[in-house]
Amino acid sequence: MTLSALFTALTLISLYVASVWPTGMPGLVAFSSLFGAAAVIEVGVAPGLYVYIASSALGMLLLPNKSAPLLYILFFGFYPVVKSLIERIGAAAARWALKILIFNASLAAMWLVFRELTFYFGGDLFGLALLHLGGSAVFALFDYGYSKVVWLYINRVSRHTGR
Repeated sequence: MTLSALFTALTLISLYVASVWPTGMPGLVAFSSLFGAAAVIEVGVAPGLYVYIASSALGMLLLPNKSAPLLYILFFGFYPVVKSLIERIGAAAARWALKILIFNASLAAMWLVFRELTFYFGGDLFGLALLHLGGSAVFALFDYGYSKVVWLYINRVSRHTGR
């Protein structure tokens, strides 16, 4: 429980920095998801989910700008838990298809939430399709890099390395 609380606190700190530094917000919110990944690696999937839930609730309650915690809630926060479960699937094509499906569902939710919050009424299907195609390409790069960072954490930092 102590590690989960520590990872929640670190997540909130990085989300706070993201909320007061808007130009770095997407990168810092993505960075904050690494603490959830560390929780999954160190103590398991359920504590990783607890970090997501606690960080999401506290972020919405405490942070001045709600955009960072919303991004965290709608994708980056739950992705470490989902990724750890998806990585257990044997077929690489099935893993990628599921990851892309989950990303696009999250992207649609983000689009709907932020559209409502910014009073945006425009948009066409071509633009939305382009957003999903481009977003999927960026997501594939993100997932590849995320996997490398998780691998680095497991092999250099984790208490489960056997060193």
